[in-house]
Amino acid sequence: MILGIGTDLCNIDRIAATLDRFGDRFRTRVFRPEELARADRRADVAGTLAKRWAAKEACSKALGTGLRMGISWRDMWVTNIRTGQPVMHVSGWAAERLASMTPPGHDALIHVTLTDDHPWAQAFVVIEARPRGLARQP
Repeated sequence: MILGIGTDLCNIDRIAATLDRFGDRFRTRVFRPEELARADRRADVAGTLAKRWAAKEACSKALGTGLRMGISWRDMWVTNIRTGQPVMHVSGWAAERLASMTPPGHDALIHVTLTDDHPWAQAFVVIEARPRGLARQP
């Protein structure tokens, strides 16, 4: 069953300007080390971070909270499996919220997809509950 859906559209140029203006202060406030490492390996650092920004926004919407109620930017992050597929992770208050919205006897899965077409980066997040034992993460 679907527990939540979220989407966000982010302007890559806005993220680039924020990176130029605030540098590491912005980077470390919003992104986790694994996200920064991936971005630093890419030609389009701002585009890579903009997609992750959009994913965090989309995830917070799918959790039904937006970025309020104690949720932190760093409570949500995206990594990629070997094939390149993005994987959304949660910790802290975001993980608590996810647990509270997951029905008994179910496991929650967070599906995320990212795309960009300059100057836009977009993310969709779907949170699904599957009967315990059927849920698999990549």
